Amino acid sequence: MAYQRRTKDQLAARVAQDIFDGAVVNLGIGQPTLVANHLPAGREIILHSENGILGMGPAPVAGDEDYDLINAGKQPVTLLPGGAYFHHADSFAMMRGGHLDICVLGAFQVSATGDLANWSTGEPNAIPAVGGAMDLAIGAKQTWVMMDLLTKKGESKIVERCSYPLTGIGCVKRVYSDLATLECTPSGLRLVDRVEGLSLEELEKLVGLPIAAGT
Repeated sequence: MAYQRRTKDQLAARVAQDIFDGAVVNLGIGQPTLVANHLPAGREIILHSENGILGMGPAPVAGDEDYDLINAGKQPVTLLPGGAYFHHADSFAMMRGGHLDICVLGAFQVSATGDLANWSTGEPNAIPAVGGAMDLAIGAKQTWVMMDLLTKKGESKIVERCSYPLTGIGCVKRVYSDLATLECTPSGLRLVDRVEGLSLEELEKLVGLPIAAGT
């Protein structure tokens, strides 16, 4: 049976599904910002941005953008009732002080045991973009990664050991990808779910690492 990759919006909805009621969550630059548009109705989820916003809503509709109200990726956002904006030093104090329940980040590589590399490929002409990633990865109670499973060359972004410069060690708890959701544990990868039609054996072949079946 052929399998279909999750679209970016389907992947964002999958991540949003696991965010619990009352969580304070940081959504990283890139794909993770889409999660804001798929939060389940009826759950109070407080979104944080490291440039100094708490209480973000979904992206504004076209024509209603306010470029004085932007997230860390310079994208216009909305502010929910009760939301606030403040100095970025206070925002980083929230991150470093363990006040975020979850952060959702993109990545170049994630190791099977949860090491994260997402700020540079180490190439000579690569532009480093660490931003607040190190503070988020270590400061949040849970760090999740949202990314395509494979590179454009077809190589797995989940590896035995990261070859790119590290952002954090052993910090990633879950990887949400277009093909599967995986947990990173001290003993390696554990399957949470996979797209319909993709067998565990096929997934292991794509990743190139053993994956324990979920319970």
